[in-house]
Amino acid sequence: MNSTTPGASTNTTSPSTSPLDSAQIPLFSINVLFGLPTHSYIIWLIVKGTGGIASEYLNFNNSLCEICISLDFLIFILASYISSLFPLAMFLQGLTITGRPLFQCVMCVERYLAVVHPVTFLKYKPLRYRVICCIAAWIITLGSCLFCLIMFFFSTVAMHACFYSVQFLLYLPIQLFCLVAVLRALKQPGPGDRGREREEKTHMKTRAFYLILITTVTMTITYVPTTVTGIFTIVLDQLNSIVWIPSMICFILAGFVQPVLYLHRAGKLSRLCTQ
Repeated sequence: MNSTTPGASTNTTSPSTSPLDSAQIPLFSINVLFGLPTHSYIIWLIVKGTGGIASEYLNFNNSLCEICISLDFLIFILASYISSLFPLAMFLQGLTITGRPLFQCVMCVERYLAVVHPVTFLKYKPLRYRVICCIAAWIITLGSCLFCLIMFFFSTVAMHACFYSVQFLLYLPIQLFCLVAVLRALKQPGPGDRGREREEKTHMKTRAFYLILITTVTMTITYVPTTVTGIFTIVLDQLNSIVWIPSMICFILAGFVQPVLYLHRAGKLSRLCTQ
């Protein structure tokens, strides 16, 4: 989008040759080099795990989405030299805009139900309900991909930035609600809880609280700079790629929080560090 001007369509793209693009390529390469093997390893752990794929089905889909995001960055790198790949890269950008926050939001809602509404959680705990939920999430993400492709051909960069920024404003309130609800449940022990049973429930609530807290903070770090930059783009109706560099750094670095958490919970992080 180097040659984009105010009011112009985002399809005025030429192969990357500027020093700015050479600064973006290392950022994309970091995500590809570390994101692909890390999330592939997580999927392998989930498939080979003793608990089966049912208990980690949401993590499985989240890692699958992250692999697709890494492939999108790879296509963006290739599109710097083969401009015909740029529409495909823009299509897959829907995974970045909608897929990641949506799956992380679903994971927070699951923890919220497990703590605040355990009866409802047990009712919908079977795998088929998680499959239905993930299918719905993938359909929404696919719709976002199609919308990104349509915007690439027919809309301005300001509209694209508006669509990108609104995503964060949609998912953040849901996560904040889950966070506050779990915190309140953590401070109020259930009636009849005694001794060891109370300690186990408190431990479960604490883990759920920290999971939602870390996910919410990660999403904030990921999308607040992007939202601010998007508003800046909307006001000026012009794309300034220099402003997007800090947002991309936050997005790429925050994307490694979830896999690190999973590897730590699975007991693999200390083993990898030792090796």
